[in-house]
Amino acid sequence: MPDLKDVPDAVRWKFAAECAAKLPALYEIAFREVLGNKYDALEREIWMEVARMVREIVQICSLPVKTAPEIARSIQQATIILFGPEYGGEIIELADDGAVLLIKRCPFLVHSHSLAVDHEHTFSRCMALTLTTVPLLNTNYTARYVRTMCTGERQCELKIEKKQASKEKEGEKSSSKK
Repeated sequence: MPDLKDVPDAVRWKFAAECAAKLPALYEIAFREVLGNKYDALEREIWMEVARMVREIVQICSLPVKTAPEIARSIQQATIILFGPEYGGEIIELADDGAVLLIKRCPFLVHSHSLAVDHEHTFSRCMALTLTTVPLLNTNYTARYVRTMCTGERQCELKIEKKQASKEKEGEKSSSKK
């Protein structure tokens, strides 16, 4: 029997990433009907835990998270580590320390489509993951989806920006220094 070390890293990574990206659709097929309305709440908890894994990857890899573009890049890199290179896109930097993470390829959509799973549920996973991840990486930032492939858009657009309260506090500090 060949040793596992003889299997190239790229081959191992391909199968691990494919399995990780396919599991949510497989669990949905197996458990949604049985659990009914409880399924969504339980699944959100799982994806919020995955957000903590993203934070751990970011910390272990010393990825920067001081600005919105850094947060977007770090999320992108950690997501590729977790779910493989099928996940792809780009980052657009915005004025006033904002960023948009454009997601153009999503392994979750690929697998939910191939297994005939509703894309709407795919979005709730991503939303739980990313909207939990951003403040875990930097409590001064928040995120919102502008577009989603799950709802028929050509790409996902996740806007990351400073929380409004933080902007207002900065304005108050500037006024009091004058």
